[in-house]
Amino acid sequence: MKHLIHTLNKAFDHRVRLGVMAVLMANDGVSFTDLKEALDLTDGNLASHVAALEKAGYVEVSKQFVGKKPNTTYTASKEGKQAFQDHLTALEKLLRG
Repeated sequence: MKHLIHTLNKAFDHRVRLGVMAVLMANDGVSFTDLKEALDLTDGNLASHVAALEKAGYVEVSKQFVGKKPNTTYTASKEGKQAFQDHLTALEKLLRG
């Protein structure tokens, strides 16, 4: 059991990144504004955590304009979905002992 902790994914250590992935796993695509409101975050806080997940290859970012307003949408990548599911499985094993 002492080695189970090492199976957790460090990319999801922070509660914000855990929250971002949880929301993205439950939805096909989420706008920056909706994600920010769902997790009650500031623009900067959300942006920095999403950037970390994007760098890890777990989140895909789509930027476009709706009229004259920029619209950023996030989705969990295939790798991100698998990594998050593996993380949840490791948490379950840790909880069960």
